[in-house]
Amino acid sequence: MNYPSTLSVDAYFDLICPWCLIGKKHLETAIALLARERPDVAVQVEWRSYPLIPATPPAGLPYRDFYVARLGSPEAVAVRQAQVCAAAREAGLTLALDRIETFPNTLLAHRLVRLARQQAGPDAAAALIDDLFTRYFLRAENIGEPRVLRQAAANCGIAIPDPGDAGGHRDLDWLPSLGGPEEASLRTGLGVPHFVFNGTHSVSGSRPPAALLEAMLRALARAKQRATRAAA
Repeated sequence: MNYPSTLSVDAYFDLICPWCLIGKKHLETAIALLARERPDVAVQVEWRSYPLIPATPPAGLPYRDFYVARLGSPEAVAVRQAQVCAAAREAGLTLALDRIETFPNTLLAHRLVRLARQQAGPDAAAALIDDLFTRYFLRAENIGEPRVLRQAAANCGIAIPDPGDAGGHRDLDWLPSLGGPEEASLRTGLGVPHFVFNGTHSVSGSRPPAALLEAMLRALARAKQRATRAAA
């Protein structure tokens, strides 16, 4: 009996988390490695929203002030940012942390990702996530602003109504609320990025592609064992 032909991936993330961007790149690399090793396996990725700090004011906070308060000193911020930027470079990314002005509330952005999934499926949601990560971490844009979110949606072919006379964050109040796995995840205290393969094997943190590939293969092997027992 062969391994199952499908591998499901539940990927928990927040758009303000640089490790989630790096983890997404590592996951994509791991999937490419799996395709070479196991071309018979189809991978299905579902990106699950996990807003880390949902109580952030809708207009956001000053970026540097937020991190100084969070980490304790400008020196601590510099050390952390150097660590993040080095890890990003290894994944082929050049972050613009020194140019970011606003630490955003990501709830509207996550709700937009949910709309993309509802309208066009998981691939469209993944494309929008890429666009939003790029805008925030590489272009230093405020992804809490409805104007920026509308641009991201249009760039990814996601249809959203004209705002009419609405202004500010009320512009996108109609977006679908987070629910289902997203709401469940918010109650778990889970760290992100967090990847669950076939519902049986999980990896937390921005682990290298080899570690993700190993977890994928273990999940496939577990599924094979279950299928073999069921057929016996």
